[in-house]
Amino acid sequence: MRRGVREIAPPRQFNCEVYGATMEVFPKDIYTEPEPDVDTLANLGPLTGMAGIWTGEGLDINPKPAGPERQPYIEHMELQPIDAQTNGPQLFYGLRYHTRIVKPDEVETFHDQVGYWLWEPATGRVILTLSIPRGQTAMAVGHAAADAKTFRLQALRGSETNGIVSNPFLEYAFRTESYTITVTINDDGTWSYEQDTVLIIPGQAEPFHHTDRNTLRKIGEPTPNPTAQAAAMKAGKSQVPG
Repeated sequence: MRRGVREIAPPRQFNCEVYGATMEVFPKDIYTEPEPDVDTLANLGPLTGMAGIWTGEGLDINPKPAGPERQPYIEHMELQPIDAQTNGPQLFYGLRYHTRIVKPDEVETFHDQVGYWLWEPATGRVILTLSIPRGQTAMAVGHAAADAKTFRLQALRGSETNGIVSNPFLEYAFRTESYTITVTINDDGTWSYEQDTVLIIPGQAEPFHHTDRNTLRKIGEPTPNPTAQAAAMKAGKSQVPG
């Protein structure tokens, strides 16, 4: 665990049984769904400080034939709350995100990425799903306290629960062994991330650490999720004199 990163193990739950060799503890009733709070923004735990529309100037260090290239970039990221999601008794609150990155003074997309940030209050689990239009997807998983200001997630090649899937060329030429992201919610209202993607590249004796880092400042507020909007409209109508 990196210095300064708070991680907690998932708490045991009542009425549970041990599931397989992973020793993860799940409810025996896998069908009954909880009644979620309609307001996702009020239930995001450590993701709370990430909701909204953001921009920032980051630095990418990527592999080139002559050696690592340091590439500044401009990032625009939007993270919007979604309605609560259930898998039987499992309950997630989350943010749908899209990030688009360009090089300074250029229009062409340097990097595009979509996915979800998910928070599971019952276990303290944080999940990031990501997909990029180069034929690659991944799911990174970690744990954090609800009030954590920094947390770390990781995806590993070959894992069935926090894995990485790449198209055949990427698997051959830039095989991704692991992906780690550390998020820090800053006191000034910004938030930062550091990413380390470990690549195996033909002809290179050592793994290459493809890194990205940025600090994002808010330029727009999030839009409440649909059920929260509906509840607010209903409450507003009920207060209007008949």
